[in-house]
Amino acid sequence: MTVKDALRDIDLPPLWLAAFAALVWITGTVVPLALPYTHPVGYALVLAGVVLTLVAAGQMVLMRTTVIPRREPCRLVTSGVFAFSRNPIYLADAMILAGLILVWDAALAAPLVPAFMALITRRYIRGEEVAIATLFGPEYQAYRARVRRWL
Repeated sequence: MTVKDALRDIDLPPLWLAAFAALVWITGTVVPLALPYTHPVGYALVLAGVVLTLVAAGQMVLMRTTVIPRREPCRLVTSGVFAFSRNPIYLADAMILAGLILVWDAALAAPLVPAFMALITRRYIRGEEVAIATLFGPEYQAYRARVRRWL
């Protein structure tokens, strides 16, 4: 295995979420900006994101398809939380990041949420969409026509 292969194997969305969360924490520590009543909302967003991740991953496992990005899926999951978002786990990651911004009083880090979403779209989603379209053809195209990428 080459170094490039090893780096590709660890290049996973949770690592990017952790990096962005670290930037949020640093922002909240260095330049805190507390807004009223944000902590309960932040905790609710983090909890909702964790629950959404678990539900979506559970659905994928029950369908016997991969949860790991860049691996070939065995099945197209279109029901449950996938009926509302084609990428519920990535959506959950964005929710968690937004919640951390509120919990850590890092309102100035708010632009990191759309930046994270753009990075995930470029780095993972677009490639996944091409692979899924190739594997599942018309079934995926119909799904894509009725369900949005994020929400």
